[in-house]
Amino acid sequence: MLTLPIDAVLPALQATLRTRENAVLVAAPGAGKTTRVPLALLGEAWLQGKKIVMLEPRRLAARAAAAFMARQLGEQAGETVGYRVRMDTKVGPKTRIEVITEGVLTRMLQNDPALEDVGIVIFDEFHERNLHGDLGLALCLQSQQLLREDLRVLVMSATLEAEPVAALLGDAPVLKSEGRAFPVETRFLERRAEGRIEPVAVRTIKEALAAEEGDLLVFLPGAGEIRRVESLLHEQGLGRGVKIMPLHGTLAREAQDAAIAPSIPGERKIVLATSIAETSLTVEGVRVVIDSGLMRVPRFSPRTGMARLETVTVSRASAEQRRGRAGRVAPGVCFRLWTEHEDKGLPVRSTPEILEADLAPLALELAVWGVTDPADLAWMDAPPAAAFSQARELLVQLGALTETGALTEHGKRMAEFGLHPRLAHMVLKAVPLQLGGLACELAAVLKERDFLKDRDADLRLRIEALRAGHADRRMVAEANQWKRTLGLKAEEKANLAHLGLLLAFAYPDRIAQRRGNGRFLLRNGRGAAFVDAQPLSFVPYLVAAELDDHGAESRIFLAAEIEESQLREHFPEQIRTEHIIEWEPAAQAVRSRNREKLGALLLKESPLHNPGAEEVLAALIKGVAAEGLDILPWTKAARQFQERLAFMHRHDPSWPDVSRAGLTETLEDWLAPHLYGLKNRDDLQRLHLISILENMLSWDQRRELDDHAPTHLTVPSGSRIPIDYSDGDAPVLAVRLQEMFGLKETPRIAHGRVPLTLHLLSPAHRPVQVTRDLASFWQNAYFEVKKDLKGRYPKHHWPDDPYSAVPTNRAKPRGT
Repeated sequence: MLTLPIDAVLPALQATLRTRENAVLVAAPGAGKTTRVPLALLGEAWLQGKKIVMLEPRRLAARAAAAFMARQLGEQAGETVGYRVRMDTKVGPKTRIEVITEGVLTRMLQNDPALEDVGIVIFDEFHERNLHGDLGLALCLQSQQLLREDLRVLVMSATLEAEPVAALLGDAPVLKSEGRAFPVETRFLERRAEGRIEPVAVRTIKEALAAEEGDLLVFLPGAGEIRRVESLLHEQGLGRGVKIMPLHGTLAREAQDAAIAPSIPGERKIVLATSIAETSLTVEGVRVVIDSGLMRVPRFSPRTGMARLETVTVSRASAEQRRGRAGRVAPGVCFRLWTEHEDKGLPVRSTPEILEADLAPLALELAVWGVTDPADLAWMDAPPAAAFSQARELLVQLGALTETGALTEHGKRMAEFGLHPRLAHMVLKAVPLQLGGLACELAAVLKERDFLKDRDADLRLRIEALRAGHADRRMVAEANQWKRTLGLKAEEKANLAHLGLLLAFAYPDRIAQRRGNGRFLLRNGRGAAFVDAQPLSFVPYLVAAELDDHGAESRIFLAAEIEESQLREHFPEQIRTEHIIEWEPAAQAVRSRNREKLGALLLKESPLHNPGAEEVLAALIKGVAAEGLDILPWTKAARQFQERLAFMHRHDPSWPDVSRAGLTETLEDWLAPHLYGLKNRDDLQRLHLISILENMLSWDQRRELDDHAPTHLTVPSGSRIPIDYSDGDAPVLAVRLQEMFGLKETPRIAHGRVPLTLHLLSPAHRPVQVTRDLASFWQNAYFEVKKDLKGRYPKHHWPDDPYSAVPTNRAKPRGT
């Protein structure tokens, strides 16, 4: 057997696990930890015939590792070494090492929390911080603490910072192994790549084919980019003997196995891969790595409750893992499709999935485990509170949890089904409706996101393509396996008219109502719209399966139509009837209606007869507050009365505050008692505001008002002149100068505390002087004013002595 670097550490690892339950192994890429460690532990006495379970982040790596270890024993996978992955299992009665992936470990723990037949759980490539890995480790540690003190846990990684995980494992020993890799030359772009990455990747592939030896491994962010690069390479031609091999998680197993197999002698291959090829497996014959520097990761937004895949820059750790793929079998070269300057800005490591993913599956698994508060478990990184709370709310809406957080029978069945809670709920709800087969097909389509690249968002097209055989065989196999699990015939095909209903079971928060121009209102209150006009743009209701959460309106990528009748039939308990009594600005009136609503969606509206008087009053008061006090019938007399009260309040705060702000804040106190029976603006015009404002005064204040703030003042000429209180600090008396002859001092109000501001007018009622000191005016300014007025109004009487002159409201006093 070929010697590998990890072999030097194996004796120390064996010795450590004989005395300690937990350990951390850090081994560089290529050291051989994935395939050597389980075999080295197989004969340990502490296993006592129990199994070794190793968790791999990816299905392809799990199958490849199991097959490689089986070959080392001269066996086939499924004998001593086997694997369990989604849709594919090879284990037998003799299996002692099981390589598992995805939710398999979680299901094992849920079925047997003590893992009675397991001696050790190995977490491989833990640095990837897969959500299932974090959850599995948390559950294993609690099982170890409460049920199985002898259960071993080994965490293995190539780039992990060992100290935090060792602390989580109770200060577990840390063992390290250096890898063995051939030198890899790293080349950067001279200038930053602009636009799409595909043309840059194609140019670099052709350059590397011409200048370098061996096979090429090209890292691209997703299946879409892989398809586009493959298409460009075929268009441009690569010459004889060069094969293009896609490698991503949605491919059939045969295609994945072909991509990692050695090339036929005389041929070269170009493997176009996602991050699936980053760790745990060796793509045979690779001497050249071309790294786009991009990867696609799940992101969840607590703000919108939506999950999406987002293309991000790789971390430095991931970039080094990818680079190392070129030095596994011989010296190699790594082309990085970014500049050296950009390289300095790479994040040190990727964000753990638990901090950014949809936590609904995790919340359901914890509920099955019996944990309602994630803090009850030990985590490397605890689930974010906002995202976890939103996940719990979704599970309540799906019927998996009660309002108090207790697991329901429906929730148990959802967890057992092994799908995302949304899809599991959809499938289980579909069975009694004779729609189980269609639900399984829809689940297969939704799990693989949009396999049919069509601008039309209608999910009908995807189901039709699946049924016509235009989808990957694995999708069809998955759908058929779920049908068999439900006891349905694999060929069962339900009417597509129910597609929107099934989608509503899975995404009740994304039921949407049309509001015009391809725009919709989602049940959760957010807006959504199609990028381009298409048939679904004009349907009254739809359910969005995939949309983003950018901007004010999300873009809809996948959806299906649903009928209002289906909503009423299948969601009656979620449709609430509201009695709405509110001020309607357009009508300038209180409107009373019955409204049937599904979340933010208005299904039906009808008049509400005989609304409650108090509710109408409250709505009318809100209307007055919204429209402003000018909606009330302010006559000139009413406005003067308000101003007189305001004047009194300025000089004595015990008087009511009748300023605009004061009246608006106290509408319910002074106005509401007079509004019973009124409903609209016209009704308000019948109000007598003076009487209403008077009701704000005490008996003493009513008696004092005319004394302190009279409406008029009788001047020396005998005329009653109105006082203007619009400036509460300086009330104004506008009077012709001749009518004030003989008055020596400025008139005062408020029992002599406030002098009036006199606007002395010409015979034509034009101001000639403003003063609050009449005596000073007579003594000083009058004579200059007199000269001007005498010239302009010669027929009028302008005496030399205003003190002794007879006041008059005529041109001259009578008898002169």
